[in-house]
Amino acid sequence: MRFRLGCELSYSVTQSSTFILNVQVLPNDNLKILEETYSTNPLVEVEQYTTLPERNRYLRFGVEPGELVCSYSAEVEILNRFDDPARIREAPIRELPPDVLAYLNPSRYCQSDMLVRLAQHEFGNLEPGYSRVTAICNWIYENIEYLRGSSDAHTSAINTATERAGVCRDFAHLAIAFCRALQIPARFVSAYAYNLDPPDFHACFDAYLGNRWYLFDATRLAPQTGLIRIGVGRDAADTFFASSFGQAQMKEMKIFVDQVQSAGLEAAPPEFTVEAIVS
Repeated sequence: MRFRLGCELSYSVTQSSTFILNVQVLPNDNLKILEETYSTNPLVEVEQYTTLPERNRYLRFGVEPGELVCSYSAEVEILNRFDDPARIREAPIRELPPDVLAYLNPSRYCQSDMLVRLAQHEFGNLEPGYSRVTAICNWIYENIEYLRGSSDAHTSAINTATERAGVCRDFAHLAIAFCRALQIPARFVSAYAYNLDPPDFHACFDAYLGNRWYLFDATRLAPQTGLIRIGVGRDAADTFFASSFGQAQMKEMKIFVDQVQSAGLEAAPPEFTVEAIVS
């Protein structure tokens, strides 16, 4: 499947400021970037850099007071790989790669150490493996209300478990915390999402099972085959889409994700799937 996607971020800058953006698509073995452009108005020099081991891609630049518009667009091709969920087991800690071990630990928004009792009560007796992570997603979908405006930048997994309401970021944080409480490595994923209404940056998560990462989304707001990764990290603190240092206020944000139709063929819409999608 091919998608054309991107964003336009508009700011009013009142003091000399530095911006760091994380809006570029994250390439991997299952995703190929066919075209990609970014621009700023007014035109400024932009530095690109990549973090390791996550390979998140950032844009950094400075601007003077005035109006600012940042634009990014790309055309990508996704070759989703599916595995049989029934054959995917949880990996023993002793077999985890060193760069995965950090995703077992509590983090700023995912206090897994404080949710062990709840996680064990709800999921401790379930068969370990892909189905148990699916059960976590089902529990969140059924017990947490998706409610816009119910959380803010300070809301954590503990708050969401207590208040029983949140948005995509909160659903992901709670799922990650439950996974880590069960000794399943999990990481936060920011993404573009096809057919998300209204269009916005989206949050989901990866769980490390067997010997690779698998994608999950407890919100069920967009087809999993239409999720295009931007960044990964311990939680939302590692995957911010825009940060400014100075004085700047966002005026408008536009997101678009369109499926590209092949010549002579009608584009098939991405679908929800019960098969495991490899990250």
